Amino acid sequence: MIKIQQKAFGKGSTLYTLQNKNGLVLEVTNFGARIVRLSVPTTKGQKNIVLGFDSAEEYAEKDLYFGATIGRVAGRIKKGTFSIDEQEYQLEVDPIYGNVLHGGASSFEERLWSARVVAEEKSSSVIFTYVSPAGENGFPGRLTVSVQYTLNALNEWSVAYSAVTDQPTLFNPTNHVYFNLSGDAATSIAEHELFIDADHFAVVAEDTTATGEIRSVSGTPFDFRRSQKIKQVFETSYQQNLLVDGLDHPFLFNKTRKDRPNAILSYPETGISVELYTDQPAVVIFTGQFGSAGPVVSGGKMINHGGITLETQVSPGAVEFDELGSIILRPEEVFKSKTIYKICMNADG
Repeated sequence: MIKIQQKAFGKGSTLYTLQNKNGLVLEVTNFGARIVRLSVPTTKGQKNIVLGFDSAEEYAEKDLYFGATIGRVAGRIKKGTFSIDEQEYQLEVDPIYGNVLHGGASSFEERLWSARVVAEEKSSSVIFTYVSPAGENGFPGRLTVSVQYTLNALNEWSVAYSAVTDQPTLFNPTNHVYFNLSGDAATSIAEHELFIDADHFAVVAEDTTATGEIRSVSGTPFDFRRSQKIKQVFETSYQQNLLVDGLDHPFLFNKTRKDRPNAILSYPETGISVELYTDQPAVVIFTGQFGSAGPVVSGGKMINHGGITLETQVSPGAVEFDELGSIILRPEEVFKSKTIYKICMNADG
């Protein structure tokens, strides 16, 4: 049986703690429908492998994107403009680059979602639901979204999305989880190893919006088709890496069998790895380049490159470039998507 506990988390929110028989602990909250902790048992005690904070107030003060459900649209919409069926829309843009990031200011990440617990023998879930009213942040349509976080006996944390709308709109959600398999945000993820089953990545401009160019990973630091240390993207003179001090790019998955991971993140020093399985066509990898501005996480200051995201989604830029996919959701459709993070442990660290 997967144990479930609840307690107050601040700002009227609740923290839900799920624990399986192997000692894996998943903590999630309805504040932003986010993951707060994912703790792995080791010989030295529990090791939290995702970055998060201790209360809703701390998220609001330090960084609302950590671990949150992102929407309506993950990534950047260039100049905040898009059209559906010849109808033009203009969203409110950020004052620095003039684009829209992660659905705009005050989006899914700071909403208080309703929650429902489903406890079963081999898995347990918390289902978060939010109704985004028509016109919220400039998007058309009343959008009803559910995000189901599940922990099972196989050490899998899964994120399943479902959504319906009453008008044609844009929808491209993701989870903004930051992993650090050392359990310490003061340790760089440079020595982590990464495998990505992707022959191509999407090139970005100086403002990190997609240019529309899809480039082969061959002969570049973006080639993780065999597991490589992440530090290769920090130590290179390749222009796309220098532009963002690492990675802030969509990788376009090859079509693989469902029983094979799309990506694997591992850290040999702790013996912990995360296998990623998804039905989404891309993953955005961001290597936590906060410089000296990283927040204090669990008592320690997050250093530059102190975390890495594995954000599954349709590639950002799909609004502007058909080659990157489509994120239009229509009333006659039901959006469904699922991503699984399987935690593998030989954890002596």
